[in-house]
Amino acid sequence: MINISVLVSGGGTNLQALIDAQNSGKIKNGRITCVISSKADAYALERAKNNNIPAKVIARKEYDNIHTYTAAVRDALLEANTDLVVYAGFMTILDSQMVEAFEGKMMNVHPALIPSFCGKGFYGLRVHQAVLDSGVKLTGATVHFVTEECDAGPIILQKAIEVKSDDTPQTLQRRVMEQCEWKILPEAISLFCDGRIKINGNKTEII
Repeated sequence: MINISVLVSGGGTNLQALIDAQNSGKIKNGRITCVISSKADAYALERAKNNNIPAKVIARKEYDNIHTYTAAVRDALLEANTDLVVYAGFMTILDSQMVEAFEGKMMNVHPALIPSFCGKGFYGLRVHQAVLDSGVKLTGATVHFVTEECDAGPIILQKAIEVKSDDTPQTLQRRVMEQCEWKILPEAISLFCDGRIKINGNKTEII
């Protein structure tokens, strides 16, 4: 059984999607055994509590720099015997200590079709505003492995939706979550837990 640890910072809608997928049997050979939040007031912590999942707060503001903060998160994940780390709305970019400890074992969901609208500074509503400003007709979400370079790791799954002429950043964000993120993140995790993802350089193969 793969032990899954989920990193969160806010409301935890993606965490809830994972909990729902786990409870319905969609995630095979894996279970969420730990939730770590960068903020003490994150509602994601309530979601973990309501589902009897051990949760811990490691507050970013209590650490002087990203190096010491990353070390604290890494050590907590190792202590939890983590096999897979899932970034689910985690708003802090951790340093290379994480990659050294969990290379090929960290996933992130990004609310756009990488390599567009990604990288440092592209998060939350900023992503969807940039999509609308660009005039593209399609957007979506991407699940990828986490590497040292932000949003640049091997892509596992992507799903696209149409951008509507009357979309706002808020309506687009909601639709991307509901129709893309909440579907492909549990699927990618299930593939990992089944041992069906092979990494070849910066590409993945589903086997």
